[in-house]
Amino acid sequence: MDTAFRLTCREMDVLQLLARGCTYIQIGDRLGVSLHTVESHVKNVYRKLEVHSARAAVWRAAELRLFGEINGMPFTAHGEAS
Repeated sequence: MDTAFRLTCREMDVLQLLARGCTYIQIGDRLGVSLHTVESHVKNVYRKLEVHSARAAVWRAAELRLFGEINGMPFTAHGEAS
């Protein structure tokens, strides 16, 4: 499964905000979408990453290096450059 290519840009936006500890309401406000839309994106992310929680989604995304790099260092599952 090539998960990196299966997440949409908006799903990545939601995942990155989850990694920063944002609530669904905060994510909706920042992205200008409804709570229902955020829930839909989160559900899709969980399904595609084969996880059941935000913490697991962030961890899996970090393992798959979906967050890329910060200052030339890989983004870790703890939300910071290693």
